[in-house]
Amino acid sequence: MPYLKRKIDPYLIQWKNQEDHMPLIIKGPRQVGKTESIRRFGEQNYKSMVYINFVEEPKYKLIIEDGYKPEDIIKNISRIDPSKKFMEGETLIVFDELQEFPEIATSLKFFKIDGKYHVICSGSLLGISYQKIESNSVGYKTDYEMYSMDFQEFLWAKGYGDEFSEDLLKHMQGLRPFSDLEMTICNDLFLDYCILGGMPAVVRQYIEKNTFEGTLDIQRQLLADYREDIRKYADGLDQTRILNVFEQIPVQLAKENKKFQISKVARGARFKDYRGCIEWLKDAGIINICYSMNFPELPLKGNYDDSKYKLYMKDSGLLVALLDDEAQEDLRANKNLGVYKGALYENIVGEALGKCGYGLYYYKREDSTLEQDFFLRTREELVPVEVKATNGTAKSLRTLIERDKYEDIHWGIKLCNGNIGNKNHIYTFPYFCAFLLKDYLKTR
Repeated sequence: MPYLKRKIDPYLIQWKNQEDHMPLIIKGPRQVGKTESIRRFGEQNYKSMVYINFVEEPKYKLIIEDGYKPEDIIKNISRIDPSKKFMEGETLIVFDELQEFPEIATSLKFFKIDGKYHVICSGSLLGISYQKIESNSVGYKTDYEMYSMDFQEFLWAKGYGDEFSEDLLKHMQGLRPFSDLEMTICNDLFLDYCILGGMPAVVRQYIEKNTFEGTLDIQRQLLADYREDIRKYADGLDQTRILNVFEQIPVQLAKENKKFQISKVARGARFKDYRGCIEWLKDAGIINICYSMNFPELPLKGNYDDSKYKLYMKDSGLLVALLDDEAQEDLRANKNLGVYKGALYENIVGEALGKCGYGLYYYKREDSTLEQDFFLRTREELVPVEVKATNGTAKSLRTLIERDKYEDIHWGIKLCNGNIGNKNHIYTFPYFCAFLLKDYLKTR
């Protein structure tokens, strides 16, 4: 199977060509394709790549015994494996599974000052041990967060070039409805992506077989690996609590009120006991937290209640894999989302916005039915986004736009299972356009 093109690829080239660049740390949950992308980049752009994996070869943890200077580390690597070649200006050193050995981050300062070799570190669950890594390398590193494949990367994997996405964006900008053929093709592709998610191993299996055969097994193995990581890296009591929160996400998203309720996680559960568990899952790159705003106005930061939130999986395919067997069967065989329709589409939009770099916020007025799923911001405006399971009326959206007390809101976006439209300052787009919303806002 050929390499799956990723958005990190041009970033890595740009990093290499940048004069006086810092060592790079690539963060992201397990199995999102970090190692594959880094190794391909190293093989194609350097005469030599020295790859060290601290999980597979723990003996390399001894390389700092003589200190953190590059010459001492290189001497010790060469003692362990004399075949590794170090050529000044032509070598990429990769330290993988950094979470197993955060101490190596101290060497990044010395590699930067020395300047003879390019260095990339990578690992999953870096958020968990990141305080240590940060303190060991502050001011001498660049961070890049990698996610599972977004819808555009999925389209690339299916053979669609950049012009396909560019055409979708032009339709949005010109408010030109899609033809029936375009709607059918895009909806089919998007539904497949909803079911599969963006984990490269899952997408690769689907493309090789041209069916969903075997994809659920891979997803369930990934979930088992996540549970194993929680047991391995989380402290004592928190393990059970973190696992409880993790298992509750699809259950609570399926409710009419999708706000995550700690009291439903376990008998007698209290917010203060679980707060750190939710942060743990976020730092591990497994979930997105969508906070409840105090009031829909700018600025967004600081204008939210950190005790009220919805939890979404960062990869919608893994959310689907957490569903019960009957829902699985219905979804894969009949493409019927049933009770989870609203939950899945909300999760996929939250995932798309998160992958664009947006923080997630929602609003629910306590004394009325007014509720809004997400908010985006431009320099001067707050833009509410409503995710509709059906192409119905957007009553809350209309209220936010029309009422004078919401001064920062002048128009809104509705994402639904329908075509492009515009009425009463509400711009309607199909779900499959969610990944383009940041580009759309830039051009308004």
